[in-house]
Amino acid sequence: MSATAEAPTTAEPAAETFSERLKAATWSDHATAEHHGFTKALLDGELSLEGYTAMVAQHYFAYVALERVGRILADDPVAGRFDYPELERVPALEADLEHLLGADWSDRISPTPATRTYVARIEQMADHPAGFVAHHYTRYMGDVSGGQFIRRIAAKAYDFTDNAGVAFYVFDALGSLPKFRTGYREHLDSLDLDEATAAFLIQETRLAYQLNTEVLADLGRRHV
Repeated sequence: MSATAEAPTTAEPAAETFSERLKAATWSDHATAEHHGFTKALLDGELSLEGYTAMVAQHYFAYVALERVGRILADDPVAGRFDYPELERVPALEADLEHLLGADWSDRISPTPATRTYVARIEQMADHPAGFVAHHYTRYMGDVSGGQFIRRIAAKAYDFTDNAGVAFYVFDALGSLPKFRTGYREHLDSLDLDEATAAFLIQETRLAYQLNTEVLADLGRRHV
């Protein structure tokens, strides 16, 4: 090497995106919910149909609240970026509950105490758009990711056909789910958040996972 040759330089690492930061900060909370005993029984195909039905019922109350708040915040500059009508799950949950419980399904379900706490927190996010995004991310990104494994396992375990009983996990209107997930993360990365709001969104995501885990723990005590 000549005396005048330039020393090699090391490229500066790319800055962490917000979606990467959010995933890293909440990974342990996500893992706790994913490896809960109730979830494990479901993923192993060992959960009773009664237990599965109870989970669908509790999902119903959570998504009614989440989608109601989403409509309230549809014009908000932060929350409104996540206004995806094709994501809404309440009609699918109603179809699943009718299949599982019959036409009088609405008279046969009620929220557990843990679900009531979860729903109350979601409803509070009508005044906190970044917090709504946290709950939206926690639920829907899970549905279009790991939820697809649950769809296949439940269909096999309970002999569901033609998506009856698992309509909740069917997202045909989204097209490519990997492409949707990429676009969703790009929306997260494009949010113009100050540090305090970003930190709040991350903390609320952690709380959303915790509240969901408490719902699962309650179901586990009843059905596992």
